[in-house]
Amino acid sequence: MFHHSSKLQFPVRVEKPDPEFAMLLQQAIGGVEGEIRVAMQYFFQAMGARGDVRIRDLLISTATEELSHIEMLGYAVALNLEGAPLSYQEASAKDPVVNAILGGMNPRHILSSGLAAMPVNANGMPFDMSHIYASGNVAADMLANVTAEATGRVLATRLYNMTEDKGMKDFLSFLIARDTMHQQQWLAVIEEMGGLNASLPIPNSFPQEHEAQEHSYYCLNTSLDKPLPEGRWSSGPAYDGHGQFSAKQQPDILGDEPVLGNARPGSGAQSEQIDGVTPPKP
Repeated sequence: MFHHSSKLQFPVRVEKPDPEFAMLLQQAIGGVEGEIRVAMQYFFQAMGARGDVRIRDLLISTATEELSHIEMLGYAVALNLEGAPLSYQEASAKDPVVNAILGGMNPRHILSSGLAAMPVNANGMPFDMSHIYASGNVAADMLANVTAEATGRVLATRLYNMTEDKGMKDFLSFLIARDTMHQQQWLAVIEEMGGLNASLPIPNSFPQEHEAQEHSYYCLNTSLDKPLPEGRWSSGPAYDGHGQFSAKQQPDILGDEPVLGNARPGSGAQSEQIDGVTPPKP
């Protein structure tokens, strides 16, 4: 179950409403880098978390915090829409150039929500949950969470740089700080499980003798006109301690040319595909 406070987690102030910035803030709500994504990702990971109960509890607590971030962002969107034009006429009375675009704002903030936030990204596309990663493998999920928090922090810093509003900068500074913590929080979970090296290859429960280990540790160059760039990935011990990195400048061609049989009758193919007969040229 969940409990709710009427107070926001952090103060949200807007000194000068900016409907265009409200549209940009929508990315932090319903974008692929946004708070709906991480809240739902952590919830579903928690609901399937087996093993160390501390990790499940950490996931559910962080998911709930992310809901509070959605709440704050929704309030920030509404505050930035204060005084927004409600019609083309009202917009063009201030500036004829904005007659057709309402000053850069999202028209759905008028048409669909009455000057309030929506579960959409900056382009007005609803978040469809297709980027929720909850695999049931705690190491894989933690790495996915680090990526989610990293891209979320990138977004928050870009939004920070796109506004001059002191209240919005203070608010975004808080979100950036929480992303800093959450990135490292999930890395700390991996460390708690023995570290990244011990977690690799994921899943570490699969017997490696069942994989073709002669192909496990070489970096492959597929460029026709450039050599493989050398780096940590092309030499030295693998992170899991089970092999040595190496480099192949050209792929080994181990397979045959793929050959399919004839098409099946009734499949909608041409007669020549079904019969396997190529008609003579006219």
